[in-house]
Amino acid sequence: MLALLHTSPLHVPVFDALRDEHHRGLELRHSVAPDLLSRARREGPDAVAPDVTVALRQAAADDGVRAVLCTCSTIGEVAERAAARVGVPVIRGDRPMAAAAVAAGLRIAVLATVESTLPPTLALLDDEARRADRPIRARAQVVADAWTCFEAGDVEGCAHLVAAAADAVTDADVIVLAQASMTPAQPLTTTLLPVLSSPRPGLAAAARAVRPPG
Repeated sequence: MLALLHTSPLHVPVFDALRDEHHRGLELRHSVAPDLLSRARREGPDAVAPDVTVALRQAAADDGVRAVLCTCSTIGEVAERAAARVGVPVIRGDRPMAAAAVAAGLRIAVLATVESTLPPTLALLDDEARRADRPIRARAQVVADAWTCFEAGDVEGCAHLVAAAADAVTDADVIVLAQASMTPAQPLTTTLLPVLSSPRPGLAAAARAVRPPG
């Protein structure tokens, strides 16, 4: 069984759909803690680190849970650091996307809908660049009004704003959609640049982590 820690209930059907399409038979257990994101936005991710650890432990508490996937990029770094205190592997959902972005090109455009996501995402890209020994240049942009739409439940409106921002990028080799909530924008883009989002590769990495040996 794979446990998932989300900061929005809107992520639950996204990951269920990906499971049904690519990982049939994988049992998912969803936990949603929106307060972690709201506090991290106000106080910074490190301020909520103890509560992230508690949430991860609770998510992992069910019998049969073999790993926890943290789907929120804002708290992903502190979740990864908490892994030793959780008892099962903790997978940072946006790390596989970051590795793919570094492999795709040296100029990376990062789009986000909240400012708090940018520092951990840029730090993650730098970490993956060091691992790959590639001298990336990442630049970041917050898509105006997109988060307001998402918070109001207007996922489609958010997606169209993000897609427009992606289509306006010209000076990059690859575009990263920093948050899982931005994924619906991916099929709406018309840019010829690769546009990466985290749910699909993140869930694939987590599925590998819970797969029985052999």
